[in-house]
Amino acid sequence: MTPDEVRAFLSEGTRTGKLGTLMNDGTPHVMPVWFVLDGDDLIFNTGADSVKGRHITGDGRVSMLVDDERPPYAFVHIRGRAFATESPSENLEWATRIGERYMGSDRAREFGERNSVQGELLVRLTPQRTIAKTGVAD
Repeated sequence: MTPDEVRAFLSEGTRTGKLGTLMNDGTPHVMPVWFVLDGDDLIFNTGADSVKGRHITGDGRVSMLVDDERPPYAFVHIRGRAFATESPSENLEWATRIGERYMGSDRAREFGERNSVQGELLVRLTPQRTIAKTGVAD
């Protein structure tokens, strides 16, 4: 996929990202996240005390897979660095955008407010390597 095709794929519908981090003992940890794009960066929220929140603030190396589970199947795999902040105003803006994507405009503000409280992180994943493939079953 071209960079424009990757962005279009990642922005389509309500695809969920599967975020991978490593636990302190090297065990892989994968959890779903809702996200939106800001240019090539992926923006999502997580709790500061969650496993992924602690990994991101401690190390920052992550991977994310977003896939289309319908034939002929497609995916985008991203490896990169995640940076977290606790800026309430910035978090509210992005959490509302994320809420709109996944819950619709009528519930966007509700989800934005719920996910921008004390203890919630705003995370920006900056890709360092992207692998993208369409027509996996062709």
